[in-house]
Amino acid sequence: MNKVLLEAKARKELGRKTNKGRKEGLIPAVVYGRGIDAKNIWVKLLDFKRLIKKSGESTVIDLKIDGKDDRNVLIYETQKDPVRDNYTHIDFFQVRMDEEIETEVELEYVGEAPAVKELGGVLVKNIDAIEVKCLPADLPSGIEVDISSLKTFEDRICIKDLKISSKVEVSIEPETVVALVAPPRSEEEMSQLEQKVEADVTKVEGVVKETAPVEGEEKKEGERKSEKKGK
Repeated sequence: MNKVLLEAKARKELGRKTNKGRKEGLIPAVVYGRGIDAKNIWVKLLDFKRLIKKSGESTVIDLKIDGKDDRNVLIYETQKDPVRDNYTHIDFFQVRMDEEIETEVELEYVGEAPAVKELGGVLVKNIDAIEVKCLPADLPSGIEVDISSLKTFEDRICIKDLKISSKVEVSIEPETVVALVAPPRSEEEMSQLEQKVEADVTKVEGVVKETAPVEGEEKKEGERKSEKKGK
């Protein structure tokens, strides 16, 4: 596989001091690995977003720190701002190109399923990513799942049907179903579903009515409180 380049620079700022860098379009990150000291770095938010969009998160990155310190790394973990949806921190794991790694690779669903387009079915994706083991150079950035083979409701795409290099070891069982198309609900099933929902709503309303205080009882309770105060 081809590595992708990502420029970075050494970082001294820690904790709240990193907020200034974030405002300038930088992401605080750290690089660590087996037998090496952790190193704090900055990467540009825009550069990282472009890398993710083009190559995904399952790819070997040529991380160049301060223009000279080259390291082969994988994205181990990312943190995001839940409001702005921007990256706030990245963990990079340094790898050796001669040692196998274990990581997750995302499945990329492509094509159009005839059972959905022509028969009105619903595409069911059972798996979003799979665990793999291989040398870093053999790590795929993604694994395609061509759903155009799903022509009937009986068709299935299993792990064994995916095009995965023999250099990549997959831990999941070959017969595991990745995707299928479920038939649309019949009018009878939809009617039964609506009746069930209506019945559930009625039960809830009944509980609310039973637990609500009666107007007369409220008054009596108020009178009792007044009597107690008078005493």
